This record gives sequence, structure tokens and C-alpha cells, in this order.
Amino acid sequence: MGSVTTSHDMGLHEEQLAGRTQQMYFSATEEENFTYPWGYEVDYANSAEFDAADLSIPEINIKIRELMQSGHGTITVQNPRAKHSLGVGILNRLNLKFEGSLGYFGCGLIDGPNVHISGRVGWSCAENMMAGTVVIEKNAGSLFGAAIRGGDLVCKGQAGARVGIDQKGGTIIVGDSVGAFTGFMMQRGRMIILGDAGDNLGDSMYDGTIYVAGKIASLGVDCVETELTDLDKKYLKGKLDLYGMEAPNGIDSIVKLTSGKQLWNYDNLEPTEKKLVL
Repeated sequence: MGSVTTSHDMGLHEEQLAGRTQQMYFSATEEENFTYPWGYEVDYANSAEFDAADLSIPEINIKIRELMQSGHGTITVQNPRAKHSLGVGILNRLNLKFEGSLGYFGCGLIDGPNVHISGRVGWSCAENMMAGTVVIEKNAGSLFGAAIRGGDLVCKGQAGARVGIDQKGGTIIVGDSVGAFTGFMMQRGRMIILGDAGDNLGDSMYDGTIYVAGKIASLGVDCVETELTDLDKKYLKGKLDLYGMEAPNGIDSIVKLTSGKQLWNYDNLEPTEKKLVL
């Protein structure tokens, strides 16, 4: 109950879910079920690397899976040359390193791997990510972390518009500025922005928390500023320390944003009330 109470104290998960169902895939008391039954047994100390410069996208992804199947737990892909859809659909524990930049849809639909990208990434990096970590050393395109459900997604540079659109869980950290409509229709999770935020931040967000260290161009519909508590500060410091990052003007300067919850019952509002909300 302690973790549930802490979550509520930070303004998360206040929606009443009575009468709804949730399908459970794993049990926290069954360690053997933390991985998929078809997952590969890998050893992080067993490493491999290959040059992807002259390989096609399918060849690169197949090569990664072949190395996992043979027990390699640390795989380095050299010269990815900004090819699209690399490192997607990995449902396995793995240390995966890309020495270079990725194109669109990199590392989407993953559940478990720890990914490090030394360059940049294009649109929709880590879309629908379930668990694990993805760390990008440089910049990211628009739709960064779209519909992410779990894990830590970190961009140490700038990110484009609609970061975390439809975010359903996990944590997104951006070390510099983000574009317009970041956090649009956010449903769960946390987002930490250490630079400035573009227009319509948190527009139509349903739940979750956005932290911003820089300037905010404008807030979107139903996104409101709330008190930054000591619990928030402890969380922010711990999370940023994990990735060697810090707020430019200190933790105390960060602004906390949550949903105003005016849209929760939008369909039940009178027409005049709807105009006030929007």
C-alpha cells in the first residue's frame, strides 16, 4: 500500500476504476514470469558487434535476433546510418548499443532491453515502449515516446513536437527544449523537461505529471500548474541522477503541471460549460 499512497500523493492515478477490468500478464510475486516464455536466455558478459553500413533494415534486425538467440546479452550495432525501424519489437532483456543515429520509428514496441544511441533519432522513437530504458545522447524528432507505456525514455538534447503524445505510463526525460503539443492527451506517467516547452503543453491531458525547468510558451486545455512537493523534489533528483542530468536552475525552480480534470466528464457538460473548458 505504501507505493500506492506515494503515487496518489504525487497526484497520479486518482481516477476511480471500479467496474473496469485489467488483464494481468505478470505477477510481482512470480520472478520466473518477469520475462516472456519465448524469450532468449542471454548473458550480458557475452558481447558481440557488427557493422550495419551495408545491411538492409530487415538484415540488421534479424542479425540482432540471431545474436540474442545465441546468448549474446550485449550487442553493438556500428554505422546504423539513420536507417528507419531499427531495434523494433525486442521483447527480451538486452544491452543494445547503436553507434550512430537512427531514422524514424527506432526502438518501437520494445519490452525489456536497455538501449543506448550515441547519435540522434527521427520521428516516433520508442513508440509504444513497454519496459526497459532508451537513452539518446543527441536530439530527437517529433512524436518522441508516442503512446509509451513503461520504462525510461531519455533524450539528452532537444525533441520535436508532440513529445509523449497519448503517453500511458513510464517516464520521458528531455534534457533541452520540446516543441508544441508536448504531452497531448497524456493519460499516465511522468515527463521531465529540462529546457523550454512550446505552445499548448499538456493539451487535453487526462492524468499524469509534467515537470518543466524552462519557460513555457502556453498551456493547453485542462493543463494546470500545481504545487511542487518535497516528494516531487526527491523523485526528480533521484531520476535525474540516474542519467547524470540536472535542472539548469535547480530542482526548486521546476514547475509541476497536472490535469485540471475538467475534461473527465466533458460529455455531461452543458454547451455553455464546454465553451468555458475549451
